[in-house]
Amino acid sequence: MIRLSGVSRTFTTKSGTVEALRDITLQVGDGEFVAVLGRSGCGKSTMLRIIAGLLPATGGAVTIGEEAVRRPRRDVAMMFQRPALLPWSTVLDNVLLPVKIFGRRVAEHRPRAFELLELTGLSGFERRMPHELSGGMQQRVALCRSLITDPKVMLMDEPFSALDALTREELAGELQKLHMDNHATTVFVTHSIDEAVLLADRVVVLSPRPGRIREILEIKIPRPRTLGRTTHLEEVARCSADLHELLMS
Repeated sequence: MIRLSGVSRTFTTKSGTVEALRDITLQVGDGEFVAVLGRSGCGKSTMLRIIAGLLPATGGAVTIGEEAVRRPRRDVAMMFQRPALLPWSTVLDNVLLPVKIFGRRVAEHRPRAFELLELTGLSGFERRMPHELSGGMQQRVALCRSLITDPKVMLMDEPFSALDALTREELAGELQKLHMDNHATTVFVTHSIDEAVLLADRVVVLSPRPGRIREILEIKIPRPRTLGRTTHLEEVARCSADLHELLMS
C-alpha cells in the first residue's frame, strides 16, 4: 500500500543545511499498522509529512498503491498532535468538516458521524462546542473527523502526546478497536514505547538525526492488547524492553 524508496530530506536554513532523513526504504502493507519510534529530532514527523504529500522529498520516492505521492490525497487522512477544531462549530460539524470540504453529501455521512462519536464515547456531545470539552474529548473529535470519510490510509503524528497518561492509554485502546474494525493502513508516529507495543503490527525505530531505519521490530501479540495483566504480559514486557534498549543504545 505505502512504499518509501530511498527517501531523504534536507532542509536549508540561514546557518546551513540540516539532513533530517537519509535513505528511508520501507513498505507498509494493506491494512497494516506501523508505528514509527525515535528520539526527538530524528525526522519522524518529516517522514509522515512526506508520505502525506505535504512536504517533498529531496531524494527517493513515495508511492501509495501504484501512484506516486506529489500532493495531499483525499483517501489519506492526517491527524496531528493538536486537535485543531473549529472553535465556532459544534462537535458534529467538526466531525463532518472533511465531508463538506470534499463536496460530498453531508446527510449521507451523518449516520457514520453519530456512529463514530458513539464508538469514541462522545454520544450526547454532538451539539457541544470545542471549548466545552476536555483535551482528551477534543482529540476524540479529531479522531472521528479523520475517520469520517473512511480513508484508505491514516497518518497520525503523536496524536495523544499532549494528554495525560491515563487518557493516552484510553484513547490508544479506542484507536486499537477502531483499527480492528476498519483496517485502514496506518502509520503512527510516537515517542511512547507503550503506545507502539499496544497498537502496532511492526515498530520502525529511527536513529538520531539524520533519521535512518535502525531496526524494525515485529509485534506478534494477539489483539485486542492491553498493558494490564493478561496472559500476554510477559510478551508485552519483552517487546517494551527490546524497544527501550534500541532507543537507549
